[in-house]
Amino acid sequence: MSIAASQTCVVPLADASDVGHARRIAQKLAQAHGHDETDAGRVALVVTELCTNVLKHAGHGELHLRALPRGDGRFGIEVLTLDRAQGFDAQACLADGYSSAGTQGIGMGAIARQAQVFDVYADTRGAVVLARLYAQGDSGTDLRFGVSQHALNGDPACGDTWHLAYDGQHVSALVIDGLGHGSEAEAAAQAGAAVFAQAPFAKAQQQLLAMHQAMTGTRGGAVALAHYDGCNARLSFTGIGNIGASLVNGSQWRGLASMPGIVGGQFRKTQVFDYADLNGNVLIMYSDGLQSRWNLKDYPGLVHRHPAVIAAVLHRDFCRGRDDVTVLVIDLELPNV
Repeated sequence: MSIAASQTCVVPLADASDVGHARRIAQKLAQAHGHDETDAGRVALVVTELCTNVLKHAGHGELHLRALPRGDGRFGIEVLTLDRAQGFDAQACLADGYSSAGTQGIGMGAIARQAQVFDVYADTRGAVVLARLYAQGDSGTDLRFGVSQHALNGDPACGDTWHLAYDGQHVSALVIDGLGHGSEAEAAAQAGAAVFAQAPFAKAQQQLLAMHQAMTGTRGGAVALAHYDGCNARLSFTGIGNIGASLVNGSQWRGLASMPGIVGGQFRKTQVFDYADLNGNVLIMYSDGLQSRWNLKDYPGLVHRHPAVIAAVLHRDFCRGRDDVTVLVIDLELPNV
């Protein structure tokens, strides 16, 4: 199963009129990706409830949307809301009848029942709520990855890209940051991603050399590749340039090393680093549009939340705001796909 990059669709939430706008965008996204009237209606209902909760609870925030490929030609819809309020008691809010804003308190529990995947993280910095909705009768496994990708200033061209491939207990992941931003950076990143898509489980050094050839004549960029073998709980990682990457397991954290240089420009050598005994780890890869000073220890319990929630929290709190940004988070406890 191969999953190509897509930018996160962002809908600002500032007043009541934004709820209807968000609902229409989400419903159209669901319909465009094969959801029938009933399933698109579920997406619209969840978006309405989540966006209304943001306005009641936080005053303003954002809705993030993404279509999720299923491998059989079908798509799920990922819905995330983010805010910067003072947090709430997530467990209490899931109980019908509970309200922190004087309402009937039917929203959060209803959302959890409508979505096949539901998760929440809330603390004093704000809240992130996730719902993934698949078509009724879709019995496929939810892939526990999350991504937040945003172009600088909402530019339609994004110099970052990413790609994922699953094959049973194996996963291969790519993040590329084309130099600069805009259409030329995007062309560089897409040239490298096209090579990866052709053979995502090829040896990493072979992939990098092929990407280097494909990206020559473009601006070039930073590239990171991770291959995980779930049968043996081993990860190999190689990178050129300033793509950040970390393995997190509970309170333990270790950064993954990249070599200096520019793919498509000049670099001296590649080196593959191997990491063993990785059961229960989370892999986080990110472009330099994200600050590197984050630490999941500052977010108690976040490492155990869905990877899509982790990616959204990191983007919300550590985006530099002056470059394209990508955060890719993968749970290394893999289902068979």
